[in-house]
Amino acid sequence: MKHRNSHLLVGYWSRLRKGRAVPDQTDIDPRAIKRMLSSVFILDVENPARPIYRLAGTGLCERFGFELKGTGFLAHWEAQSSIALASLLRQALTLRQPVCLSSIGATADCGMVELETILCPVSFNGEEPTRFIGMIQVLSDQSLLAGKPIAFQRLAASQLVREDEPLPSHDNLPPPPPPPPGLTSLRNHPRAPHLRLVVSQSRPAATVHFADAAALDLIKTLGKGLGRLAPV
Repeated sequence: MKHRNSHLLVGYWSRLRKGRAVPDQTDIDPRAIKRMLSSVFILDVENPARPIYRLAGTGLCERFGFELKGTGFLAHWEAQSSIALASLLRQALTLRQPVCLSSIGATADCGMVELETILCPVSFNGEEPTRFIGMIQVLSDQSLLAGKPIAFQRLAASQLVREDEPLPSHDNLPPPPPPPPGLTSLRNHPRAPHLRLVVSQSRPAATVHFADAAALDLIKTLGKGLGRLAPV
């Protein structure tokens, strides 16, 4: 995971579990994640082939150009990415683990940015997990979108996330430190968690689903501007 808020959301999800495999959606307190709320969404994945936004923050709706509630999560993804994502969502629910998606988002005018999406499985009213609390962050220079909504997404890479220790309480978070040149590293912060991305060896094909050479080259180019990131 590259964005600080991605680490914060996974840490919050981990604390909510309280010994359970996954937390329940009713445990989520919007006040605890208010700094990130405009980029947060709830995804209903009862049918992994047709995941639906149940709720979506105002920032996400503006980024995609319309109200996302009730619409399909895969609507903006190209065909091969959609197939890969349906399988990946099933795996994340089965393993009860968050998943990190790296993708390229493009406007109708071909303005492109790198996106990072975090999906953390949750149950609803104590039943089997069929939902995710998620968040989408723009990693590169948002001015490349020229104020236009994202109309297309292509999956570049995906990995399951396993945390070594939870994040501290959001109420006690210090102000974010200035980012160093290049990629921001949470491990440099004295109160940072140790989160790592892992690949499930039992089903490797379903963990890293799609890596398009052109998309990965574009991510490397966009990554030069990641040092300018700031949390929402």
